[in-house]
Amino acid sequence: MTALRVLFIGGNGIISSACSALAVQRGIELTLLNRGESTTRPPIEGARHLTGDADDAESIREAVKGHEFDVVANFRSFTPDQVRADLEIFSGRVGQYVYISSASAYQKPVARLPITESTPLRNPWWKYSRNKIASEDVLVAAYRESGFPATIVRPSHTYDRTLIPLDAGWTAIERMRQGRPIVIHGDGTSLWTMTHNTDFAKAFVGLLGHPMAIGDTFQITSDEVLTWNGIADLLAAAAGTEANVVHVASDQLAKHIPSMGPGLLGDKAHSVIFDNSKVKSVVPDYVATVPFVDGAREIVDWYDADPARRKVDAELDRALDELVERFG
Repeated sequence: MTALRVLFIGGNGIISSACSALAVQRGIELTLLNRGESTTRPPIEGARHLTGDADDAESIREAVKGHEFDVVANFRSFTPDQVRADLEIFSGRVGQYVYISSASAYQKPVARLPITESTPLRNPWWKYSRNKIASEDVLVAAYRESGFPATIVRPSHTYDRTLIPLDAGWTAIERMRQGRPIVIHGDGTSLWTMTHNTDFAKAFVGLLGHPMAIGDTFQITSDEVLTWNGIADLLAAAAGTEANVVHVASDQLAKHIPSMGPGLLGDKAHSVIFDNSKVKSVVPDYVATVPFVDGAREIVDWYDADPARRKVDAELDRALDELVERFG
C-alpha cells in the first residue's frame, strides 16, 4: 500500500507539531513547509522539509514546485486572501485540502449548547474569528462551484506544555506562587474546554485522506468541561500553591487591558460545550485521554525546567494590581 503523501504548511506549532509527530508515526509521507526550525519545539524526525513563507503565496508556489501531494493542510492561513492563493496553487493538484479554522468562529453569545458543526458562525468582537469565517466561506463556495476537495477543521482551546491558558500567562502563575491575587473574568463559573494537542492529533490525522471528510466540517475538542475557576485551581496546584482569585466583569477587564478584549469578549467569556460525535463517526477510535489535571502539571514542569521561560510581564503585572485594588 502506497503511503499517503501529505504537506503541512506549518508543522512546528502547538497543534501542528503533535499532528506532524503522529502522522510520521502512522507511516504518512510527511513534508513540512516552514520559514525555519522552531526554537520552542524539537524538529519532527522522519519528515521532509521545504522552506517557504505561509504569508507569501509566491513563496509557497515556488517551494512546492515539482512536488506531488495527496493532502495539503494549512495551519498558517488566517485570511481569505491566503485561502484564495492556496486555491490557485493547489486546485487540481491534491485530493484533499484541509483548512484549520477555529471554534471561536461560532456565534457569540452561543444560543444553544452543546455546540455542533451546524451552530451558526458569527463573532462581532474578534477580527481573527471573522477572518476565519470569511476564509471558510471561500472554501465552501469553491467546493460547491468546482468540487475543490476542502475539509474544514475547527479546534477550540488546544494546548501543549508551552501554553498557559490564563491570559496573563506565567505572570499569573508567579502571582499565585507569591500569594498575590490573580484576575479571572466574570464569576469564574463559565464553562470551557481544554484539549491537549496530542489528543487533537488523533482525530485530525484520522481525517487525512478520508473520503468522508471531503466537503465537510469537523470540530475537534476533548469532552472535558471545566470552569475558569477550576482551570486556575489546577494550575495553582501544579505550581504547589493555591489560587487567590479576584473576579472582574469581562467588559471591565477588556476595557482595562485592551489586548485581552477580542479573545475574551469574542470567545473565553462565553460558556462552550462541544459535541464531538461527528468527528467520532468518521474517526471512531478518537478518544481524548489527557485530562487538564495532567496537562497543568506538564505546563508548570516545562516552565520550571528553564528560568528563561518564566518571564513576568511587569506592565501586565501592574495592570492586574490595579484591577485587584479596584475590584478585590
